Amino acid sequence: GKPVILAGPCVIESPDHALKMAEMLSKLVNDRGFHYVFKASYDKANRSSINSFRGPGLHEGLKVLQHIKSSLNIPVVTDIHSVDQISHAAEVADIIQIPAFLCRQTDLYLEAGKYDVIVNVKKGQFMSPGNMKNVIDKARECGIKRLMITERGTSFGYERLVVDYAGLASMQRYGVPLIFDGTHSVQLPGAGGSVTLGMREYVPHLCRAAVAVGIQGLFLEVHDCPDEALCDGPN
Repeated sequence: GKPVILAGPCVIESPDHALKMAEMLSKLVNDRGFHYVFKASYDKANRSSINSFRGPGLHEGLKVLQHIKSSLNIPVVTDIHSVDQISHAAEVADIIQIPAFLCRQTDLYLEAGKYDVIVNVKKGQFMSPGNMKNVIDKARECGIKRLMITERGTSFGYERLVVDYAGLASMQRYGVPLIFDGTHSVQLPGAGGSVTLGMREYVPHLCRAAVAVGIQGLFLEVHDCPDEALCDGPN
């Protein structure tokens, strides 16, 4: 079948903006016969600079996600950054996401395994496709029954990511849904000094290639005016 689309702004900029993006994207995706999941973060806890916009925080952000979920009748996904956030996020989110930098943190898996929620693990930029088999085994041992993994590019020297499509194909063998993150894969991490830059013109090309490999979903950060986005606009 067609891949599921997980899409939305990098961060919740305001309740109105998040709802507007969810309405726009759900219509675009559903009109084309795809399944849609709204994505946004309540906190960007791993920005390059202390001055970067982080979002409304856990409780206010989850209220926004709950409103979108109930008013538009669509599932939502959001990322967690610490063990204590998981119980709150699992009450609202259909999918909780473990960020790439935290994909080896055992305590996150142990806590997530207590809840009936899908867990999406972002593959670390520093992880080989083979390393992800260990992550999947750990998640299973921690009681996580519904698991997805997301490819988001691999570090290639300094301030550059590349996508290994042979690695995508090899991870298909692990028996869990495989998602491709088309927007983080074009990041140039830290290339702007205190900010991350990106090459968003390549997003469509990378996504088409991933779909050709046979992934189960696409993850996309989407903004109605990327140049004015408070987070990750360049990609």
